[in-house]
Amino acid sequence: MSVTERRDKAYMEITPLKDKLGRPFQDLRISVTDRCNFRCRYCMPREIFGPDFSFLPREHLLTFEEIERLAKIFVQLGVRKIRLTGGEPLLRKDLHLLINKLANIEGLDDIALTTNAYMLEKQAEKLQEAGLHRVNVSLDALEDETFQSINDVGATTNRVLKGIQKAKETGLEVKVNMVVKKGMNDHDVIPMAKYFKEQGITLRYIEFMDVGQTNGWDFSQVVTKKELFQQLNEHFELQPVEPAYMGEVAKRYRYADTDTEVGFITSVSESFCSSCTRGRLSADGKFFTCLFATDGLDLKEVIRSGATDAEIISSFSPTWRNRTDRYSDERTEESVKNRPKIEMSYIGG
Repeated sequence: MSVTERRDKAYMEITPLKDKLGRPFQDLRISVTDRCNFRCRYCMPREIFGPDFSFLPREHLLTFEEIERLAKIFVQLGVRKIRLTGGEPLLRKDLHLLINKLANIEGLDDIALTTNAYMLEKQAEKLQEAGLHRVNVSLDALEDETFQSINDVGATTNRVLKGIQKAKETGLEVKVNMVVKKGMNDHDVIPMAKYFKEQGITLRYIEFMDVGQTNGWDFSQVVTKKELFQQLNEHFELQPVEPAYMGEVAKRYRYADTDTEVGFITSVSESFCSSCTRGRLSADGKFFTCLFATDGLDLKEVIRSGATDAEIISSFSPTWRNRTDRYSDERTEESVKNRPKIEMSYIGG
């Protein structure tokens, strides 16, 4: 065995990574596109992401083969779950082919997708057959008037609900995510709960977060988990559910006498930085150690330089081992206003 082969073998046997705070690298979010067919006010406001906005050219995106290669390396380093995000990931042509590649990676336990579900009805069966396990659907209101004021493209809830139903019929596990913002859709908290309880689908309320630079975030617009729980408690009996694994972000509850759950993602009011096991890979191959990061490691440049897997691991490993991110723990008025942050549509949610 040559020196190079011995070195490569040693890297392939590397133990799972942990960061400076002892947090393992177990979950990977992969953005497959920075484009979206919605212009949600809290994510991609039209006045910023309008007709003249420059999205990533196709040649700047990681290919499916490059994503597969990086995913295999990350699994060797401890990743067990992969979530595909965007932008809107269903805009990426032939996404099922990527899912099939990922589904064949030994050691990867779970493949999920976050989507607005507007294109899900036509693609759900193909995605499930390719190896997708779960979908999280972003839906912020049931009433069309409210929903359309949020998505800002005239999209109706009916098409999203059809996508959710089709996904269930194919055997995909479905959860619904609702970002709640005061004055935007907080009046729809209970109607959403009632509807998805009847459907037997987990609904998760997400506190409005200060992601990126363009959503005009202010704490006064946040509806906290405590406030949401108080609203729900007036209509339902909720029983707490223990976390299923380290790094689970949702605070989970079950409606009494049912198997249906409701959850809260509390990045603002109850930080979960201490157990965060997630890394994020942008569509153009930059790796970010936090949703609120300011910059990332360019793995596309490394992979396209002809690097071996061992060299990629050598380039990447210090990024996680030196990770100290605790943004939500340390959030201040100054950090919200003055710290530059990557847009969610680019880094993936």
